[in-house]
Amino acid sequence: MGDAVSPTDNRWYRGATRDQWRAFWSAYLGWMLDVMDLVIFSMVIVYVISDFGSDRGTAGLVASFTLLASAVGGVVFGYLADRIGRTRSMVLSILCYSLGTLLCGLSTGMAMLLVARLVVGLGVGGEWGAGTALVTETWPARHRGKVIAWVQSAFASGYALAALVTALVVPALGWRWAFIVGVAPAALAFFVRRHTAEPAVWAEAGERLGPKQAMRVLLTRNPKVLVVCILFAAAAMCGYWGLFTWIPNYLASPVSEGGRGLGVLSSTTWIVILQVGAAVGFVSFGYVADRVGRKIAFVAYFVLAALCVPVFVLVDGTALILTVGAVMALFGTGFYSGFGPALAELFPTEVRALAQGFVYNTGRAASAFAPAMVGFAASSLGVGTAMATTAGFYLLAAVIVAFFLPETRGRELMSGRQETPTAAEDAPDGYPGVPQRNRVPDTPDAR
Repeated sequence: MGDAVSPTDNRWYRGATRDQWRAFWSAYLGWMLDVMDLVIFSMVIVYVISDFGSDRGTAGLVASFTLLASAVGGVVFGYLADRIGRTRSMVLSILCYSLGTLLCGLSTGMAMLLVARLVVGLGVGGEWGAGTALVTETWPARHRGKVIAWVQSAFASGYALAALVTALVVPALGWRWAFIVGVAPAALAFFVRRHTAEPAVWAEAGERLGPKQAMRVLLTRNPKVLVVCILFAAAAMCGYWGLFTWIPNYLASPVSEGGRGLGVLSSTTWIVILQVGAAVGFVSFGYVADRVGRKIAFVAYFVLAALCVPVFVLVDGTALILTVGAVMALFGTGFYSGFGPALAELFPTEVRALAQGFVYNTGRAASAFAPAMVGFAASSLGVGTAMATTAGFYLLAAVIVAFFLPETRGRELMSGRQETPTAAEDAPDGYPGVPQRNRVPDTPDAR
């Protein structure tokens, strides 16, 4: 069936195999439920602060430490994905963040909640790297951006699902039950383990690297590219987490405190609507990136997100807030779809999941101070003004990508088994230090 599909057919779903679809849905559902468990905390911050007699600054620190833990999880589970397999690592990460979410619901104070959120962060950090490696290695290069974009759109689904859980559960049962419901993703782990095969690219990669070998390859093979990836990921995520962690609180806070004065149910409805814009952003980014390149897509989305942030804070009126908010969500979150394909195309199979998890979650850890920064600034400036400062991070990310990130559109995935540490300009196919003969071809049966 794959041979009947034209190589110029832009419909990524045409001719897909059973293994490709199973990889897709495993990654999609894992990411959706991952995000749900991660952002439920943002939805119930108001209640947590009230019940534990805390403040916004402390709550922001809890959110920040969760992001720090995700960096550790990205490294640990990323290494496990390269060592024992993508699906096995996904299963462990899903169980990890599900357990952490349960502990959040059982917390008796901010200290215990912090520990529980650290466990959530570990699992959340691990799931993205394993799931992204699974999909990028299973689907063909010409559709990689689009397929990952659809998987990444699960972020919007998970965010909206968290808002719905909060709206339905919290008024009737209290904020703790929102976390307890978040244990449901554990069931997905058994589906993934039983029905999802390991990618052939990973299975044929040869010898598995030990921890020291893997980190040595990651840190020394092309350190400049690694640093650039971490820096632009950190800047972009500072913009995202500093802004979107506080949007639920901003919408629900009184006007006297710099918020919009919406009720909890109303603000939840707004959040669901904004995620429609985010979903369009995730999907559209993949098509744009496959069409014009990763760099142009990143720069365009970052700049447009930066322009939307202050406008969102300044506009008045229901229609304007809705319109600008949806557009801001489109550009302010859509760029996430670019991380998977860009990082997969820059690092070899032997350390691909480790590299993706390390870069993505180190960037997320570096952005950990952003929610706390906005939280503390909100005490004196108001929530809206504090959130507006995040536009600068999006602009910084655009500058880093424009001047330093290599373009990778259309590159096949490669193995590092025969790599030599040559300079990037010596590599015939444009890979940093990877000869042309080491590319993994886009075979017909991979369609």
